[in-house]
Amino acid sequence: MASTGGELVTETFGYDNGRQVTAYVPAEEVTAVVFVADGRWHLARLTSALGATTRSTMVVGVHGVADDDERLKEYVPGIDNSRFAAHERFFVDDVRNWVLTRLGIALPVERTAVWGASLGGEFALAAGLRHPDVYGVVLCASPGAGYQPPAVMPSRLPRVYLVAGTEEPFFLTNAQRWADALRAAGAHVVMNERPGSHGGVFWEQEFPLMVSWAFEPGHGGLGPAG
Repeated sequence: MASTGGELVTETFGYDNGRQVTAYVPAEEVTAVVFVADGRWHLARLTSALGATTRSTMVVGVHGVADDDERLKEYVPGIDNSRFAAHERFFVDDVRNWVLTRLGIALPVERTAVWGASLGGEFALAAGLRHPDVYGVVLCASPGAGYQPPAVMPSRLPRVYLVAGTEEPFFLTNAQRWADALRAAGAHVVMNERPGSHGGVFWEQEFPLMVSWAFEPGHGGLGPAG
């Protein structure tokens, strides 16, 4: 249970012979929602990190498979097109519809984000670039290099917050590559370097900063450029 209160709601979907989704539903009226890749591993830590200014944020954790090769097929366009498309429909359409029908939450695009780290960060970037009408914000920690900035960016881009650790140079380089490419395309981007290695505590420590930037007026995302 998150330190900010609220409840956890878990549903098992028919996708992939039974894939779970767990949503943290805050006690206060929901004003923002973040869809999280690899929610099985990250949801508890992310919600525990939420502070007072982000307590009305719903976090929807979509569980991922344990095998990295299988996650690569689901998360990175071009590796296995049919597998990626099936997971994309599940994540973008089925889970979002469940949040609407089961939890009664339907928020505008500027109040909807997608978060991921490492391979999940690659999927967050892919989902945001492919569905800017759904996700107004991408929150990405330490992305891998399987999915790289396209030569031609979409005409409509989400706001993007990237973070990577000083002790993970491969992932830091990937994050900076994305920041440079998105800025060149005119996107609103934050790129932060934090002390830490891959999978370090800075992932969850950065989360409330990401959420505040994305959804709180005056923090950069919804207010003046940060």
